[in-house]
Amino acid sequence: MIESQADLHSLVEAFFSNSFSTDNPLITEAVRRMLAAGGKRLRPRTTLLAASACGADPREHLHLAAFMELIHVATLIHDDVVDRADTRRGVNATAVDFGNKISVLAGDYLFAWIFKNVTASYPAPIPHILSATLADICDGEVLQLRALGNLDVGVPDYIDVARKKTASLFAASAACGALAAGGDAASVEALRSYGEYFGIAFQMLDDLLDVCADEATIGKPVGNDLAEHKMTIPLILALRDGNANFSGLVERMYKQDDASVAGQILTTIRENGALDATRAQIAAHVDLALGALAPLGPSPAHAELIALATGLLA
Repeated sequence: MIESQADLHSLVEAFFSNSFSTDNPLITEAVRRMLAAGGKRLRPRTTLLAASACGADPREHLHLAAFMELIHVATLIHDDVVDRADTRRGVNATAVDFGNKISVLAGDYLFAWIFKNVTASYPAPIPHILSATLADICDGEVLQLRALGNLDVGVPDYIDVARKKTASLFAASAACGALAAGGDAASVEALRSYGEYFGIAFQMLDDLLDVCADEATIGKPVGNDLAEHKMTIPLILALRDGNANFSGLVERMYKQDDASVAGQILTTIRENGALDATRAQIAAHVDLALGALAPLGPSPAHAELIALATGLLA
């Protein structure tokens, strides 16, 4: 049975290279370009590891795993239109090559194509879980948009957005993998909870890297979240533990569109302890993810899920 993360990544990549196609050639090309740009394929790997943890051969669930990544791709296509992004993973965003209208329709088509195949191939509750997840993702995106520039956003508000926008798909990926493999209720819930906590920690790490990594590592300009006036976890923690001068700088940028202070804001976030506080939040959610796995028996897949979560510790 193939269970290592490297093997599962190769399986998913081979599946996309050899098997992915829709009925619309233009949309297939747009999606293939996004897939070719790379990515860790964490959502499909979570599905396959969950299935394996419940005793199944992950190779039998590649279609389901692929649908999880394609849901993610569709959301990225829409995100790049909403955010007016020029690049994604170091290459042109879909809207740059195909225009906003085609990009929106491509994302819509991909969602519909996925759900047509899911409902035709998988029994309840898998289609229901995925439809509810899509609603959560959209709700999270709206909540994030409404929070732009709002310096009163706190950690609980942030976690609510992260749970819906990012973690819901990880939770669904794990739960659906367990259900497809015939896992019992306790195993399904354990893996769903793991995916949710993992997803929150993953979003926090993404926010952290936007502040302290380089463009080659994250595939987008450093400080991009700040430029978009997003309330990320490092910024929220810096505001919580900072002083009035720092709050004034953020207000100048977010309320008055004064981008000249961006460098000062980034420097303060890096130097006032916000990065360590963010790492502590990530570690706390990784611990919750690991604790959620307790009902599962030991297995190579269980060990890989642990390694996946601990890999988020920066």
